[in-house]
Amino acid sequence: MHRFLRILIPLLILAAGYGVWTWIGKPAPKPVPVREAAAIIRAEVIELKRQDYQITLESQGVVRAHHTTTLTPQVPGKITTLAANFEDGAFFKIDDELVTLDPADFKAALITTEAALARAQAALAQEEARAKQAKLNWEDIGYNEDPSELVLRVPQLKEARANVDAAMGSVDQARRNLDRTRIRAPFDGQVKIRNVGLGQSVGASTNLGELFTTDIAELRLPLAPHQLPFIDLPNSDADRPVDVLLRDALDSSPTANVWKARIVRTEGALDETSRELFTIARLDDPFGLQSSHAPLRIGQPVRAEIAAKTLTNVIVIPRNTLRGVNIIYLVNPDSTLERIKITPVWSNANDLVISTGLEAGQRLVVSRLPYAPDGAKVQVVPAAPPADTAPEVRSRASTEPPRS
Repeated sequence: MHRFLRILIPLLILAAGYGVWTWIGKPAPKPVPVREAAAIIRAEVIELKRQDYQITLESQGVVRAHHTTTLTPQVPGKITTLAANFEDGAFFKIDDELVTLDPADFKAALITTEAALARAQAALAQEEARAKQAKLNWEDIGYNEDPSELVLRVPQLKEARANVDAAMGSVDQARRNLDRTRIRAPFDGQVKIRNVGLGQSVGASTNLGELFTTDIAELRLPLAPHQLPFIDLPNSDADRPVDVLLRDALDSSPTANVWKARIVRTEGALDETSRELFTIARLDDPFGLQSSHAPLRIGQPVRAEIAAKTLTNVIVIPRNTLRGVNIIYLVNPDSTLERIKITPVWSNANDLVISTGLEAGQRLVVSRLPYAPDGAKVQVVPAAPPADTAPEVRSRASTEPPRS
């Protein structure tokens, strides 16, 4: 019995293994291919149209004063008075007395020169009387020939008149020096810095302070070589200036201040490093002293928007519709997708301007497409309405302090 089991058990194991091997090795049935329907792409589109496009060139610069000068005295002396408007940042008018020097020495000099003038005038009067008397004496004696210049005291008269002229010149000089002890403002402007104090002794070339004008300000605006063909710049005073809008470069909020300026001239040479052309823009009343606009201070960096040429009959598309390097998607009349390459004549951060290659009425895809093969079917869907930002704007406006 035991021998029988020893033979039966291995046979059963072999039979079971063969059965399992046969079941596992049986080939599985081939799957029947199922024909899937072609996927339809859903996309938002806009219809292209031709229009005129005003090019705006962007640049930046730093505001500078039109005239800057160093205030220096013409005579030496001791400072006795400093005007209230001769302080750092103070405004002044032309001919305002900013500094007064001690006038005592100059008054004494004026008195001395006036006394010398009086003596010279008295000497001249005496010489004129002597010359007249000499002529009468010559005639009384009865000489027939004309008297010489020495007899008529002509040299003495010339000397006396010259002494009077010199004395008058000394008086005028003394009066000017006395007047120069009152140092006046050469123009309407503002004090940048004051360098002296009360009681200080100064020389004829001492730097009292730095002043700059406030009637107009200027700034240098560089234009790149690719921008120059799109703008007509003034080359002389007779040429029409170009309008410019200036924005504070330190304030990027929508409520940032805006100033109006104009390009009045260009520099005569390109920058050797960048090949840029620098234009000179001028701003009237930068500090708002004669108008209500916000002050634009000297040294303030600004961003400039320059009104350039207007392109006519062009197509303008948003830059965010690009799907590669100058690649866009169009939806054909048969609702199929077409990928085309464009060549813009002008572009900026928001717009691409095309003159050829596109036609009015074509539909441009504006939505992002993760899968967009050429010829794919497209279902046009309406564009999503823009988010209502009015509450946010009202909230921000209510929390911001009013601007002066």
